[in-house]
Formats: sequence, structure tokens, C-alpha cells
Amino acid sequence: MVAVRFRCGHGASPDAAAGTERVLTLQRGCPLCMLIAETQRSRAELLRKVAPPERALLANETRVGAEYSWVCPRGHDRYRATVLAVLSGPSCAKCIRNASGTSAARDAGVPSMNAGLRTRTSMTEQRLRMLLAERIRLPQGVNTIRLARMFYGRQEAWPDIVIPALRIAVEYDDPGRSRRAHRGLKQASDREKDDALAEVGWEVIRIRAGGLESLGANSIVCASLTIAAVDRAVERMREIRGDAAVDAVLA
Repeated sequence: MVAVRFRCGHGASPDAAAGTERVLTLQRGCPLCMLIAETQRSRAELLRKVAPPERALLANETRVGAEYSWVCPRGHDRYRATVLAVLSGPSCAKCIRNASGTSAARDAGVPSMNAGLRTRTSMTEQRLRMLLAERIRLPQGVNTIRLARMFYGRQEAWPDIVIPALRIAVEYDDPGRSRRAHRGLKQASDREKDDALAEVGWEVIRIRAGGLESLGANSIVCASLTIAAVDRAVERMREIRGDAAVDAVLA
């Protein structure tokens, strides 16, 4: 029997593997740690949400399909769900109903600043913001858009760049060093985000670099982020909202 341990430290412990023939250490994170990284969460955040009796098990969990009991942060009843569903799904059943209620609908599509939002910005994304700011006026202090549904446990989306005057969000996607980012599960979540924003009147322009395929008419496919790619994104804004709207926000 072979016990598997991952570079992140999760998986078979030395004690658990004592009776096996050997321990295979994979030089990558476990599936759960990889999903946590993709969804910009932390294991500590998951441990706060899981029912207390199951925290010890979740602390060393590697499977995204493992099912646990979860505590809704809004005080609703506990619910059973897989780790994957909690990280990528809509939370508990009552949260789902509330997200589509009348009061929530009034705020749907409203951009705002979430000061507590934990995001990571790459150098390329910073360069994209700089290049766009040379062409159009980008507002400061806006990083989220209210949705009419739950998305990754929140009723908001957090695009790379938010342009409230045009109701357009801009995202930069590339496969990263792993060559797996924005593919598979992450690509599916990108599509879900685009759909959720479209429901509340927003368009998402995606600059898809590094060999990523187009996700639709609003995708700018390129080898890497270039001035030409940014110019194409601005031109797409004109096609979506019209020349007058874009001219009104020119830098």
C-alpha cells in the first residue's frame, strides 16, 4: 500500500503511513489546497465555517468532494455539503432564497468598496490598470459589484477592474506558472461570474492570454498583455456601450 502526502503538508502523516510499504510525496499542493488558492480563500476560513466536531478532520482534508456539516455565517440552520460546493457554491438554502428576494434585487448591480476583501493582484494586472487608466478614467475605491445570487459564498463579484460609468468590468486571465489557472474548474467559475454580472446589467471584457481560449464575444485573445490588446478592449467597450458613453470617460 502506498500513502500519499502532498507538498502542502496534507495527506498521510508519518504515523498513519508507518504500516504502509512507502510514502509517496507529490511535489504539489493537495487538491483542496489548490482549489482554495484558485478561489482566493484560506483553510482557516473553511475551518471557521465547518461544524466544530469536524474541524480536526477538515484540517487535514485533501479531497474537494468530501462532505461536511457547515455553519451558515448568517445564523441559518446547519447544512451538509461538499467542500467543493462550499467554496464554489451558493451557501445554505436560506441564503439562496434571500439572495433572490425583493430587498436584495434593489441593490443588484450596485458597485461598491469592500475594504475587507482579500485579493491578490499580479504585476500584469497592475500593468493592465495602468494602461487602461491612460485611456479612460478609472474610479478609485470600487472593487465589488452586488449580485442577484450567491457567488462563492458571497452576494458580490470582485472583478480586476470595475468601470461603473459604463457598467463594464475588465478581467485579465492567463494560465500562470502552473499552466492550469483559468482552465477547468476556474474557467467554469469565470463563466459563472460573467453570467451573474450579466444578470444585473454588467458586461465583462476578458483579456485571455497565454493560450487560453475565448469565452465569447467579449474575450480579447492574445499571447500576452500588450498595448494592442488594451486598445482592443477599449474598442469593445465602444461596441457594447456606444461611442458617446466611452468618450465621456476618456482620460
